[in-house]
Amino acid sequence: MDLAQKIQELKKEKKAVILAHNYQRPEVQDIADYTGDSIELSRKAMMEKDAELIVFCAVDFMAESAAVLNPQKKVLLPSTGARCPMAQMLTVDEIKHAKKQYPKAPVVLYVNTLASCKAEADICCTSANAVEVVNSLNADTVLFGPDSNLADYVAEKTRKNIIPIPQNGFCPTHLLFQPEDVQALKIEHPNATVIVHPECSHEMRKVADFIGSTSKMCKYAKESTAKEFIVGTENGIIHRLQKENPGKKFYVSYNGAVCPNMKLTTLDRVYASLKEEKTIVEVPAAVAEKARTSLERMFQVK
Repeated sequence: MDLAQKIQELKKEKKAVILAHNYQRPEVQDIADYTGDSIELSRKAMMEKDAELIVFCAVDFMAESAAVLNPQKKVLLPSTGARCPMAQMLTVDEIKHAKKQYPKAPVVLYVNTLASCKAEADICCTSANAVEVVNSLNADTVLFGPDSNLADYVAEKTRKNIIPIPQNGFCPTHLLFQPEDVQALKIEHPNATVIVHPECSHEMRKVADFIGSTSKMCKYAKESTAKEFIVGTENGIIHRLQKENPGKKFYVSYNGAVCPNMKLTTLDRVYASLKEEKTIVEVPAAVAEKARTSLERMFQVK
């Protein structure tokens, strides 16, 4: 019995559900019950009424969100070192300082934040619904963190005054994408459609045919008549895109755009985490209650 089979057997025995983010290693995606973006996965976990364990193959803030939204379940993070650098860029003190400067401005936080920060937010958002969330607020000025590129994208789409907190928060992986790489690939694949994540820079978004979250990219690729795509997001998504669209071709616009934190999860670590149940994600009750409120408000936005 190989390791993947052992994981499947252990999963049944322990009544576990395995979630894998779109940026995970191909072999980790293949043993997951669900693959998707962070909130998509947390919501799937909420629907798994019989599951007692959630193994979240991703980074810290995603497992925290799953723990916050599923208080009756035990949430495991296979690699405790899998931390999102962008989530670490925003602190509770920075949010409180910004609130003092703009006391009437609501705080919208991207889900790529730690639970302690979510507890200070009025509402959360994903890259898929950030525009809708900000438009739902009766305010012309909004505090938005921690990704300044997503904040810039939201400002373009909503025409509201978006104040980024911190001023220059960013995803180190998406920062690697440059329009020159797209232009070079376009020479080889002139008919390719360019799809880009909103965490990319303004310059990168300008060369895109479509801008969207990983879940929206997957949907767009399925529905599009295009046969070739240049992709501006972490390379782990290529596995899913190719799997779901065998007749189409996908080229990551920069091969070096790998999130080392997402890639920390291996089959060995998934197996050990599931077997030993030692990597439990815990959020203090008072923090979890407030963070849950900001996440639930997000779910109410259509």
